Amino acid sequence: MKRSDLNRIIDNAIDFLEKRGMPLPPFAYWGLKEWQEAGIEYEEIVDNMLGWDVTDFGSGDFENIGLTIFTFRNGNFYNTDKYPKPYAEKMLLVGDGQILPYHYHWSKMEDIINRGGGDLRMKMYNSVPEDFADVEGGRAGKPGTFDMESDVVTKIDGKTVVVPAGSEIVLKPGQSITIFRGQYHTWQGVPGTGPVMLFEVSTSNDDNIDNRFYEKTGRIPAVEEDEEIRHLMFADYPTYYKAK
Repeated sequence: MKRSDLNRIIDNAIDFLEKRGMPLPPFAYWGLKEWQEAGIEYEEIVDNMLGWDVTDFGSGDFENIGLTIFTFRNGNFYNTDKYPKPYAEKMLLVGDGQILPYHYHWSKMEDIINRGGGDLRMKMYNSVPEDFADVEGGRAGKPGTFDMESDVVTKIDGKTVVVPAGSEIVLKPGQSITIFRGQYHTWQGVPGTGPVMLFEVSTSNDDNIDNRFYEKTGRIPAVEEDEEIRHLMFADYPTYYKAK
């Protein structure tokens, strides 16, 4: 993705949130200078991948296939002594008609909450287990594929819901859904209803290793530096944050 596009996408996200009275922590607004001057007291932000994350999943078509994320807090798989938080919180912006590709998580369990804007259309399948053995059902087919037969068990606003594989679920503003480990899920902002502001509350996670996409994608985009950086993404931290 081009840096100019990333800058624009994050600018638009900030504008979207400000118009809805949704302030972000100070580091959300930092530019390159602030990051280069940041001291070691900010290392939790860097080590736990807090802040901005924009991806087109390798599609080259962000407007139709993509996601804008801001991570407020997160634990750490690799250093639980230093970072003992077992939870994470994210804001996810989904454009009108924008799609998140099918994937599941080996480790993360999450609640997705529609906090306002448009409607969110989801589809879910159990997966045929690969290298984990504690997901019930979902054993028809090749490892890693959709289980086309077993029902999907989820929670919507605390209510247990059982739906056939691949069924459509629509989350209206204010509604939430639980996604368990090993459950394939995709979503789309329902066209014509406007952008969707989601929040994700989950166990701590690492987006570098905990996403199993059904089709091969590029989760962390390579960046073409065609203009100056206005906003860093978490993938930029190792290059520009030097306090260590």
